[in-house]
Amino acid sequence: MERSPGPLAGIRVLELAGLAPGPFAGMMLADHGAEVLRVDRVAAVAAVGDEPRREVMDRGKRTIGLDLKSPEGAAAFRRLAERADVVIEVFRPGVAERLGIGPADLRAVNERLVYGRLTGWGQDGPLAHTAGHDIDYIAIAGVLSMLGRAGGRPTPPVNVLGDFAGGGLMLAYGVLLALIERERTGRGRVVDAAMVDGAALLFSMFHGAVHGGQWGPRGTNLLDTGAPMYDTYETADGGFLAVGALEPRFWAEMLGRMGIGDLPARDDRANWPVIRERLAEAFRSRTRAEWEEVFEGSDACVVPVLDPREAARHPHNVARGTFVEVGGVPQAAPAPRLPGAGHGDLSPATRLHDLSAWGLSGDEADALRAAGVLA
Repeated sequence: MERSPGPLAGIRVLELAGLAPGPFAGMMLADHGAEVLRVDRVAAVAAVGDEPRREVMDRGKRTIGLDLKSPEGAAAFRRLAERADVVIEVFRPGVAERLGIGPADLRAVNERLVYGRLTGWGQDGPLAHTAGHDIDYIAIAGVLSMLGRAGGRPTPPVNVLGDFAGGGLMLAYGVLLALIERERTGRGRVVDAAMVDGAALLFSMFHGAVHGGQWGPRGTNLLDTGAPMYDTYETADGGFLAVGALEPRFWAEMLGRMGIGDLPARDDRANWPVIRERLAEAFRSRTRAEWEEVFEGSDACVVPVLDPREAARHPHNVARGTFVEVGGVPQAAPAPRLPGAGHGDLSPATRLHDLSAWGLSGDEADALRAAGVLA
């Protein structure tokens, strides 16, 4: 049976090459059927040639090199934008305008274009023109202060919250909002996706709890390793288990399967250190595999902490197809799922030579290549 197209089939995206959050947003759109053309530097594309790009976040895309600093390159980009639905731009504020490919430049040739701008600080504000990285954005968003063990330093969770969740995913969401609005208005819109905004939004519940007086210092609360029923524990063989037995019935099932029946009341925070030590001692008495057998099929909310290789082999992930292999590289499958709908081609990105469908004839493309503007 022929695979059905993804829900974004027919949507064309121009993705200006950049660091992780931009390609992630493009991948999210490509995963669900959008046609994504990645625009990189001429030298970078020429160096790779026609070799497929096996970076996970470039899957399902096509690639060209274009010298946007040249008038000819900027003009070519505007030509491509005439037939695009979406542009993903990842420069500091003002750079695209100086290149002649800002929102006003492209709206002049395509009023239906959705122009997605992804930055750390946003298009305005005192920090808008300064450099930064994920750790900086989540720090200013008030998020980093809440991450880490009690009495320890704030601990960044790699660059997931700012770059990917607060940045790339929020941009993809904003693009979809603008595409829906375009169905009513016939006009595109600029999407200002700032990682500092996205990270703050992701922590809405916790910001509210802090201001309401229900959330204490870092590492002392129910969900931030303060509570013994929501933490990780080491096993006899150096493995780890993740315990999330928050509700009383899950807690009771966990203790029953562990053979522990005399713990003090967990509702009294003063008892948390004693409970934690008792659990830690018990979990250290068996290997991770032995504990997996103990909790298999239960509602105890205790599971092994898997590394990426183990995760790809876990029976649940295998059954759902949570991971796929593309070009020999294991990676997460497209998400979320729309039952009955297809998804985009997950093949490694390849170089696009024929740009006629994007509005550049073969002769025009050849002339740009001869001038060193296109690769």
